Amino acid sequence: MRFMMLMIPGGYEKAAPGTMPDAKAVAAMMKYNESLQKAGVLLALDGLHPPSMGARVTFSDGKPKVTDGPFPEAKEVLGGYWMIQVKSKEEALEWASRCPASNNEVIEVRQVQELSDFPPDVQKAAANLPEMQSQSRQRG
Repeated sequence: MRFMMLMIPGGYEKAAPGTMPDAKAVAAMMKYNESLQKAGVLLALDGLHPPSMGARVTFSDGKPKVTDGPFPEAKEVLGGYWMIQVKSKEEALEWASRCPASNNEVIEVRQVQELSDFPPDVQKAAANLPEMQSQSRQRG
């Protein structure tokens, strides 16, 4: 089972462009990331620049509208993520609990939907997409 662990740092929604964590926090996080890698559960990870450097694309009547960050209405934003492959939600929660997060950080753990999770009609529709077939074979 694949799970995303989503880091939600408090206050990051208001961070200025170019805001970076301090070296001590990065060192602790790198040690944690290494433990995920050594255990063979880490598939991918990335930190994200603050929303002030991003943009959102919204859709109204099928027409896209681009809005540059920051986003004043945002209460929680992602600061980064890990993609892990483990045997259960409980194991994913164990890994999230080991993270050297600070008092203002939250990790949301969400299972990734697999093609097999969908009803047959959705699987059939998705099977016609070469990218989905390729990803499905890679995970198999």
